[in-house]
Amino acid sequence: MERKEAQARLRGSIAPLVTPFTEEDAIDEKALRRLIQWHIEEGSHGLSVTGTTGEPSSLSLEERERMIALLVEGVEGRVPAVPGTGTNNLKETVRLTRVAEREGADAALVIVPYYNRPSQEGLYQYFRALAGEVDLPLIVYNIPGRTAVNVQPETLARLYEDCPNIIGVKESYTDLLQVSQEILLCPGINVYSGIEALCYPMLALGGAGHVSATANLLPGELARLYDLVVEHRYEEAKELHYRLLPLNVALFLETNPGPLKTALGWVGKIHPRLRPPLVPPSAPHQEKLKEAMAALGLLEGERP
Repeated sequence: MERKEAQARLRGSIAPLVTPFTEEDAIDEKALRRLIQWHIEEGSHGLSVTGTTGEPSSLSLEERERMIALLVEGVEGRVPAVPGTGTNNLKETVRLTRVAEREGADAALVIVPYYNRPSQEGLYQYFRALAGEVDLPLIVYNIPGRTAVNVQPETLARLYEDCPNIIGVKESYTDLLQVSQEILLCPGINVYSGIEALCYPMLALGGAGHVSATANLLPGELARLYDLVVEHRYEEAKELHYRLLPLNVALFLETNPGPLKTALGWVGKIHPRLRPPLVPPSAPHQEKLKEAMAALGLLEGERP
């Protein structure tokens, strides 16, 4: 798939699904299939698995490969499938990205290698090496809060220039100046918000969409946020942004996806099991989460 074609197709709300587990701690494949179908019915523009929200560090490589296969199988080409394939080990990242390519994914979301704390040159060499091993479109996932390293706009520009299959960046950095610099230095690049509270601001700057954990609870609303901006209905988009803001904040009172899985359990979408070291949020944070959900009608089974 040519870069421009991939960029045109991979826009909007790409929902990063949780990894549902059974009470016995196995991947709950039936629950995952139900989530995929529900998201498509609700209007999500694309789906992802094994990103941060999917607890990838708690999954074995074989489990991640199975999640990739289940995603592609479940969407059946109806929306783009964009699994997370990044690790902090280049060989493992190549392995997972090749699996995604073989299974028929539309792109791969590749996190900056965590814990290693590479230099900007190290980041460049890492992503360039990966891009040379596959033809699959790649989205760089920049999340300094998890990786301790920020991909500088100049580094992203080098990669975008030298690697035709790098089509975008999921930006989970709160500096909107950096987002503007990325769009300026990388003409045509797809920038996706990975910060829930910044989905609308990044769209206003020229972003291509968002990969928001909140879409697990409100897939239709996150898709609508993008659609409203595309239709130039900015006042309505702004209103929706502020209506979602309390929930966006509440879902991150503790480490994602702890609050999110708890919330999905409350609304009956999954068994809210987490793998250690993650645990459910504290009682005070659960109360705040309930308040934010109740304000949107989620706890009564109503649609906002």
